[in-house]
Amino acid sequence: MAKVIGVGGIFFKSKNPKRLGAWYRKHLGIDVQAWGGAAFDWEEKPKPTHQRFTVWSPFSTDTRYFAPSREPYMINFIVDDLDALLKKLKRERVKVDPKGIEASEYGRFAWVMDPEGRRLELWEPPLKAKR
Repeated sequence: MAKVIGVGGIFFKSKNPKRLGAWYRKHLGIDVQAWGGAAFDWEEKPKPTHQRFTVWSPFSTDTRYFAPSREPYMINFIVDDLDALLKKLKRERVKVDPKGIEASEYGRFAWVMDPEGRRLELWEPPLKAKR
């Protein structure tokens, strides 16, 4: 059966794509290339330590989950060390959600705002079960 098997990209408009790409490179370590975007390779070497998957989830039009952003979407980034990244982002004066880290069986989550007012979700997945 022909079907979707994953999320292939996130595309959005920006007031200044080059400046925004530089912000994502500096603060989140995304390897933004000369063509303006980045490709994430899902193969982790030597061996993955955290679970890896991409979630697709529509939200109700009246959701407050993306607030204070006015955008109709939110990007979730997988991170390898949420505590260290949040400490770095605070030093760099990135707007970090004051409610801090939320933990659940799905991992640990925190939120920041990019310079154009988009809410970003940072997600540290749970460790893989040892076999």
